[in-house]
Amino acid sequence: MDGYQKRSEQKKQDILRSAVNLFLTYGIQKVSVAEIARQANVSQVTIYNYFGSKHKLVEEMIIFYLDQVWSDFENILTSDKPFIEKIKHLMFTKIEAANDLHRDSFNHFMKKYAAGLPYVEQMMQEKIMPGLMALIEEGKQEGYVDPNLANESVLVFIQMFRDYMQKEEALPHLQKMTGDLMKLFFYGLIGSKHNWEE
Repeated sequence: MDGYQKRSEQKKQDILRSAVNLFLTYGIQKVSVAEIARQANVSQVTIYNYFGSKHKLVEEMIIFYLDQVWSDFENILTSDKPFIEKIKHLMFTKIEAANDLHRDSFNHFMKKYAAGLPYVEQMMQEKIMPGLMALIEEGKQEGYVDPNLANESVLVFIQMFRDYMQKEEALPHLQKMTGDLMKLFFYGLIGSKHNWEE
């Protein structure tokens, strides 16, 4: 990558970073391309040259945001922390991520997720699901997850969780329920709350 390409890529990253910050704070519908351009210190023309439209910018912003979330998720999964500490960290991170999203942004993101944005599905199949299964195996080895649970059963459980998240009628309630759903998800795997609090 030559100097021009590096500068161009850096400018695109700056635009996406600014879009994430503004969309999470104010909501997608209330943020204009002009505001994103101002925060990223570029012209509106530059944004349209890179992305073509606000709609396309939103799609690429979702991918950019997901990559950031996955990077944090992966760092936790590959850390030397014991299973129970990883679970606590993952729950806290996921809950905070949902609370940080403006309701408009959250609903827009979930509609995109429900619509099956290809990148989201690819990330789920190639990264998130294998990562979760590796974590489950780790939990079995450390005695926190019932070793009699078949991986296929765990996958069905995860799929049930995802299916609910994709329902249109769930969207208005999903943000405020994220914490409870995550607790149900993981307490169901651990089996008893006292293990969590040790």
